[in-house]
Amino acid sequence: DVADFDNYDVVYVNNDEEHKYLDAYVPKKQIGTKALSSVLISLTDKGNGIKVSTYNINYCTAGMYKNALATAGVTDADVRVAGPFNISGTAALVGAMEAYSNMTGETLKAENADAATEELVTTSDLGEAIGDKEQAEELVGAVKEAVVAQDLSDPEEIEAVVDDAAKEMNIQLSDEDKQKIVSLMEKISSLDLDVDSLKEQAKDLYNKLESLDLNINQEQVKGFFDR
Repeated sequence: DVADFDNYDVVYVNNDEEHKYLDAYVPKKQIGTKALSSVLISLTDKGNGIKVSTYNINYCTAGMYKNALATAGVTDADVRVAGPFNISGTAALVGAMEAYSNMTGETLKAENADAATEELVTTSDLGEAIGDKEQAEELVGAVKEAVVAQDLSDPEEIEAVVDDAAKEMNIQLSDEDKQKIVSLMEKISSLDLDVDSLKEQAKDLYNKLESLDLNINQEQVKGFFDR
């Protein structure tokens, strides 16, 4: 259905703002000189979590947006992301965060927004590298859960968790991709994130991880260093 703009608060995000968020993580050429994606966001009842649907977005999945928005601090919202034709969609996260802040009056913390942006790009890149976007979501989500729940900050501990998760999921990581995940998780470890809130906002992902019955825990990390 076509939205009647008179019934919505409209927030415009320009290309300069996209570059401010994305230049550290995405080649400038990929961001381009125009803001093309559109985002419709509406708040839902507490406990509903984040729901995302996409149209004409070919690089970022709905799950990737959902998980990054949870990191940013967004809660209980329906989000629709659309492009006028097939586009990567990395910049749409900027619009979603700006719109959420505008409609709630709660400014998302800059460090959370930055980590969310890096998470979206890292997960998207990983999905391309391993040829499986769903597995990329699961790997990053599992490592994020372990890092937040176990309060890990040492890069070697985080790397051990990444190795464990990749092994359990039968994912072959290049050294470059592994270091991207470790760098992201170091940033996430410095945020004031609550693991229960992450699970509440990204229910689909964490329910899937629970069904996979992964064994990624502090004892394994300690065992890694004992060995």
